[in-house]
Amino acid sequence: MDVDAVRAWIAEDPDPDTARELTELLATATAAPGPDSPDGDAVVSATAELEDRFSGPLAFGTAGLRGALGGGPNRMNRAVVLRTAAGLAAFLAERLDGQPARVVIGYDARHGSAQFARDTAAVVTAAGGKAMLLPSTLPTPVLAFAVRHLDADAGVMVTASHNPPADNGYKVYLGGRVVTGSGRGAQIVPPYDAEIAAHIAAVGPLSQVRVADGGWDVLTNGILEDYLTRVASLVPAGHARSLKIVLTPMHGVGGATTVEALRRAGFTDVHVVPEQAQPDPDFPTVAFPNPEEPGALDLSFELARHVRANLVIANDPDADRCSVAVPDHAAAGGWRQLTGDEVGTLLGEQAAVAAAMVDGGVLANSIVSSRLLAKVAVSHGLEHRTTLTGFKWISRVEGLVFGYEEALGYCVDPAAVRDKDGISAAVRIAFLASQLADRGLTLRDELDRLAVRHGVHATAPLSVRVADLSLIGAAMTRLRSAGPTHLAGSPMAQVADLSQGYEGLPPTDGLLYLSEAGDRVIIRPSGTEPKLKCYLEVIEPVADADALGAARERAAERLSRIRTEIAAAVGL
Repeated sequence: MDVDAVRAWIAEDPDPDTARELTELLATATAAPGPDSPDGDAVVSATAELEDRFSGPLAFGTAGLRGALGGGPNRMNRAVVLRTAAGLAAFLAERLDGQPARVVIGYDARHGSAQFARDTAAVVTAAGGKAMLLPSTLPTPVLAFAVRHLDADAGVMVTASHNPPADNGYKVYLGGRVVTGSGRGAQIVPPYDAEIAAHIAAVGPLSQVRVADGGWDVLTNGILEDYLTRVASLVPAGHARSLKIVLTPMHGVGGATTVEALRRAGFTDVHVVPEQAQPDPDFPTVAFPNPEEPGALDLSFELARHVRANLVIANDPDADRCSVAVPDHAAAGGWRQLTGDEVGTLLGEQAAVAAAMVDGGVLANSIVSSRLLAKVAVSHGLEHRTTLTGFKWISRVEGLVFGYEEALGYCVDPAAVRDKDGISAAVRIAFLASQLADRGLTLRDELDRLAVRHGVHATAPLSVRVADLSLIGAAMTRLRSAGPTHLAGSPMAQVADLSQGYEGLPPTDGLLYLSEAGDRVIIRPSGTEPKLKCYLEVIEPVADADALGAARERAAERLSRIRTEIAAAVGL
């Protein structure tokens, strides 16, 4: 541990809370032996904590920044954010030949978010740029909308999305005069991430970072009004039908915006889960504030049973993701959460029908998502693209009319929001459910119809969360040297190391296994969480509607076998 480096950081830390936190850790770690000294375990713990906090800077990449709150360069704090903002401002000045950059900044309700947003505005303003701060805590899709709507050169959203309460993050979007074409308004991709990171690394002592006392713009609620008007337009006026919806914002910032978007689209019978309705950065009712996590929707299902709802919709805390559940007597508790691939297929079919009637377009999804969307696109005479994981790639597809990834992310209006948007997705899925209800049908009926037409595509995730990130690297190395040779008894037809590139995609850390039966597994480290993620898909042909039940049973059995096999192969 470099004691001098810790003391130097404390000396320039602008936040008295994190400075005090580091001072106390340092005092414990360096305490001289004596009757009043901390015990040995406390000294070891404080030393290890400081070594971790000063092991290097928090890495800036295509996901921006994301990490635990706390003092030190390897944590999310005001000093790190000020440096990041200074690096971003320098990057923009270079790209714009010194012309003033227009930067719009948003923030959620997590611990520290409002301060980090103000710090960013202060640095951009001091650097000669025009900083535009959203008027209050608002969902990430509103910020993504504002980047394009205001023709900003960059956007910053302070959020850790669905990460645990101790985390925060910093997403960066580029547009305006910096990025043109289909990528305008999307999150950063290489080489922008490396260029911004280099400018951050070049920032000198924090005392030299210029910070304005004021001068930035605080936008009015007009920006939210414009966003809501756009989202409501995704349902033709007068076409929404009576639908009883239960909604949870998962203690995040999307509740009021989603309710209002649904209301304007014509869905007024919305019941918000009261325990999760208001923003709360501690997320007290869920272990992880992520709709994908087991148990996250329990309160929603309880309310849905009580009010006899037709549909459950859940957003993650920054409302860029959307989960959907439907009544199902065969499911425990009478409700079944649809997979991200199922919702993606439903919304993709909806978008394809509309696109085929006008100018056509492209459907896209990430490589780890189901292969069913490609069949949907072909059936409507549309093109399909497969991309790397992440909406920074999906949203850049030229001619995109709909894109999704299995982790509950959907882009239903790429002309307005070049990112996943859980609010517009909620409106579109409600519209689809109401259209089907008019014909006496449900979302489950529509999934059955698509399965009969294209075959059962059964998917499931297998995620392993670790405390030691080195375990993920070790598992990937082990799999590369001795991975599975069969999937559910079927020999491998293809094994691909995605780090070498795959079918025209850029290299990424991942492994793909495809069996002769057509079943597929992709394994990759998460880009935002300490997880190794496995994506499983089984395809089972369906002869006709009468054979659908048996086909689903066969697919479920194979999927279960593959899950067991991959868990053993991963070895975590």
